[in-house]
Amino acid sequence: MTTRTLIVGDVHGCREELEDLLRESGWEEGDQLVFVGDLVAKGPDSRGVVRLSRKLEARAVRGNHDQHCLRWWDAKQLGGPLPELRDAHQVVADQLEEEDWIWLAAHPVWLELPEHDALVVHAGLLPDLPLEDQDPDDLMNMRSILDDGTASSDYDEGEPWASLWPGPRLVLFGHDAIRGLQRYPHAFGLDTGCVYGGWLTGLWLPGRDLVSVPARATWAQPGES
Repeated sequence: MTTRTLIVGDVHGCREELEDLLRESGWEEGDQLVFVGDLVAKGPDSRGVVRLSRKLEARAVRGNHDQHCLRWWDAKQLGGPLPELRDAHQVVADQLEEEDWIWLAAHPVWLELPEHDALVVHAGLLPDLPLEDQDPDDLMNMRSILDDGTASSDYDEGEPWASLWPGPRLVLFGHDAIRGLQRYPHAFGLDTGCVYGGWLTGLWLPGRDLVSVPARATWAQPGES
C-alpha cells in the first residue's frame, strides 16, 4: 500500500496556518509530510514552523528564502564575516538554534518521491535538461522560461515553466505566489500566498486532492524585506 503524502506549499513562518492545514487535511501519524521549501522568513513564527516540522519528521526541499538564511549560518560556522541580511531573514537568524539550522541545512534542492512517480522542487525545472544537470539556483528561483529556453525568476515575461513540463513524472513546486495555484497535467504549483494574506495549500498524493486554509493575517507584502 502506498503511503499517503501531503505536499505543502510555501509556509514562510506561518505556524498557526500550518497547524490549521494539518487539521483540515486530516493528516495523521503515519502519513508523510513534505514541504516545497521556504519554510522560514516573512511570517510571524519561523522557529515554530521548523520545530513543528522537525517533530513531525517532515521532509523538505530548500527554498530561496531558506537559502538566504543558510548563507548566514554557513558564514557563522566558518567564523568569517557575516553577510548583511534583509530584516525578514535577520529575524530567522536571531531565532533559530543549532539543531534547527542543522535540520534546515540538510534539505536538498530536489526530492524524489518514487512511490508517487513525483519530484519536489521549490521553484522550477528546465524541461529538456537532466535533473543532475539542472542549475541549483534555477531550482530555487525560476518562475518562467524565456523564448531562448533559459530560466527567468520573473513572472511577467516568458511562459510559466510548469506549462511546458512534459511529464510523465509529476512535479510539485512553490515560489510563485503571484500566479497562485497552478494546475497542469504534470505539475502543480502550491504557493497560494499564505504569508501575503492568501491561503496555505496542500496536495495529497497519490489522489491529487487539494486542501487549503486561509491566512490568519497579512504578514508581509510581495517583494518587501
